[in-house]
Amino acid sequence: MESKKLNKDQALPKIKQYCAYQERCHSEVKEKLYSFGLYKKDVEELISTLIEENYLNEERFATQFAGGKFRIKQWGRVKIKYALKQKQVSEYCIKKALLTIAETDYKRTLEKLFEQKLKTLRSEKNIFSKKRKLQDHLVQKGFEHGLVNGLISQL
Repeated sequence: MESKKLNKDQALPKIKQYCAYQERCHSEVKEKLYSFGLYKKDVEELISTLIEENYLNEERFATQFAGGKFRIKQWGRVKIKYALKQKQVSEYCIKKALLTIAETDYKRTLEKLFEQKLKTLRSEKNIFSKKRKLQDHLVQKGFEHGLVNGLISQL
């Protein structure tokens, strides 16, 4: 489908709708605006308008993103931080977002994932192999090495 070029006035209601549907980061919105065939100057002006009218708020996006990935996908802080960096979210917003994850919930989730993985490794006789698989699984989920190793050392 050939997308027709939009001018700034045509793009504004469309991009407001795009931002209202779900939280977006600046890079996603910029990409969308460029896909409308807009020029850099227009894109920058529209982004400013969206920020002023509170359609676009990177701190709010980062907080919602971090909370969602933690609750739904059970990602650890390392993986969430990496994903936010991929979306070009500022270091300040990433730090604030990660602080919204309660430490008690974080540890509880890590322990739950640890127990679940341990159940799947019942038949694994080699203790080193079992520990390695547990560590790989939890680190891949984005949990810090120190926390993971603390749990594994209790085996």
